Formats: sequence, C-alpha cells, structure tokens
Amino acid sequence: MRARLGLLYAKITCELREVTLRNKPQEMIALSPKATVPVLQLTSGQVIDESYDIIKWAITQNDPADWKSTISRSDELVMENDGSFKSALDRYKYSARFPDHPPEYYRAQGEAFLKKLDQILQHSPYLLGNSQTIADIAISPFIRQFAHVDGDWFFAAPYPHLQRWLQQFLDSDNFKTVMTKYAPWKPEDIIIYFPDLNQGRHSSLGAP
Repeated sequence: MRARLGLLYAKITCELREVTLRNKPQEMIALSPKATVPVLQLTSGQVIDESYDIIKWAITQNDPADWKSTISRSDELVMENDGSFKSALDRYKYSARFPDHPPEYYRAQGEAFLKKLDQILQHSPYLLGNSQTIADIAISPFIRQFAHVDGDWFFAAPYPHLQRWLQQFLDSDNFKTVMTKYAPWKPEDIIIYFPDLNQGRHSSLGAP
C-alpha cells in the first residue's frame, strides 16, 4: 500500500501486476529472489524491492510538496515502525501462530509506538508538522493493520490524536485509490497502469 501511495503522490505511472502470495509468478521471483512484495522494476532494469525505498525513489522523480526535506526525520520513525512495531503487529495480527502469549500481550508491545505517535500528533495534525509527508504515508498502512485486528478496542483506546490521524487517512481519496482491487496478473492480460494518469513515467510494479 505505501509503495502505491508514494507513486500516487509523485504521479508516476507504472505497469501494475497484482500477485497472490500463495501463487507467486515466476516473473516476480526472477526479478526479486526474496519473493516479497512490492517489487518495482525501473525502465533502466534496476529493481527496488522495499516499499519505503520505492517511495524514496519516487520523490526523486517528482516531489511537489518537498518531501525530500523530511526524509532524515522520517527515517527514525519508519525504522521503529518497521522494526519493533512491525514485529509486535505481526504477532498480534497472527497470534494463533505465536501461542506462547495471548493477543493482548502482543498488542501491549505495539502500544508503546501508538503512545509515541499519539503524543506527536497532540502537537501537530501530521507526524512531522502541519502537512502530510513521507512519514505519514509510510506508517499509516501499518497503524491501519493494527487497528483492524480489533477496531472496537483501537477506537476506544486513549489515543484520540492517533485515531483522528488514522481516520483522516482512511477517509482520503488517496487511500480509496490504492485500495482498488485488481485480479491477479497473468502474462496474457491487458496491461493495467497505476495510477491511471494520462501521462507518466512507466515502470513495472509487482504489488502494493
């Protein structure tokens, strides 16, 4: 999702190939042997297979709101998001795979990051100030996943600023755009472009 958000922000059109992880196409594995999504192949042949790196690449091509100036501050938050918080999220979301503790245990581990973000958002509408930046689109999909495990709990928890921030993201046109569903790609399919712009720079994207 965040790779698509980055491409949408930068207005870079790519060839979209939706994949089912249970049935990964060989074309994707050939591009990126680690076989995880997303995978972005540039027209130069270069392959980028980390979503945050895809956003960073996208804003080197087109950066209407000067997100490049926020990268150093964003990196610290995204590192925590992609590290300890993502680990807690995976265990909370798939708690049946981690039976050593109940889901609430893993949820409590993730709450440390929720509290930190809520405190930040107490002072500004976005994570790095008064406007959306790379930090917001890089982190919001993961907070959405965390909230989705138990929405009743999340929206009743004492994180009003984080809840407002997340709801604003969920209500945004960009979120609705990246949530469009596509059928899994087959070589004989008609090419689908994302985002669907009249003009753009073309690459090949394995998945959101």
